[in-house]
Amino acid sequence: MTDHTSLRFSTDRFRAFADAVVAIAMTLLILPLLEAVSDAGTEGLATGEFFAANGGQLFSFALSFLLIANFWMEHHRQYTEVTAITPALLWINIAWLATIVWLPVPTAMLGQMDTDPLQETVYIGTLILTQSATLAAKLYLLRHPDLTCAPISRVRQEVAGDVAAIILFALALGIAVAIGDQGYFALFLLLLTGVLAHALNRLWPRRTPGRADETVGDEGTGGSGARE
Repeated sequence: MTDHTSLRFSTDRFRAFADAVVAIAMTLLILPLLEAVSDAGTEGLATGEFFAANGGQLFSFALSFLLIANFWMEHHRQYTEVTAITPALLWINIAWLATIVWLPVPTAMLGQMDTDPLQETVYIGTLILTQSATLAAKLYLLRHPDLTCAPISRVRQEVAGDVAAIILFALALGIAVAIGDQGYFALFLLLLTGVLAHALNRLWPRRTPGRADETVGDEGTGGSGARE
């Protein structure tokens, strides 16, 4: 059988494909609002009445657009430094893209349906899955550092950031389910990601010496392309 790490693909087509999928998902977020505009015209609503009647949809659009944009920026930055794609890394990213494509569905639920615990679980749970796929890709790169030109010490720090975000997403989900209608505001806990990531980085276990880029600290430096 072919070694999955020896079969590698160009990053250019992968990045173009990922960018296209994300762009389509972000575009789909606006469709419920376009339908609402059509309905408002049929009902003879004024502009102010439209905004008042569709505040939930406007909020859900803005929230999901911002979240997808943030996920994409991190993905774009990471894969600018990835030099080759293996089948395993490709499938991790297909899973990541699946969560991005799915997000417009719970977004529409958030904007058009009454808030309930299952809705909050589906929406925030999707965000947890997206962040988990991001984490899985970085853990894979830690095991295969020859696939990226990024310093391994920085990849380790970014892993801590992903873990911190997953923890805060999970905490936000618990709060959202507990408090009900206003639960989505618990997502503002993500503003603490940097603080929690810094704390996790300090707890990261130091590994045995022998690799120049294994020193963990706040320097953010280290050699690239090292192997385990």
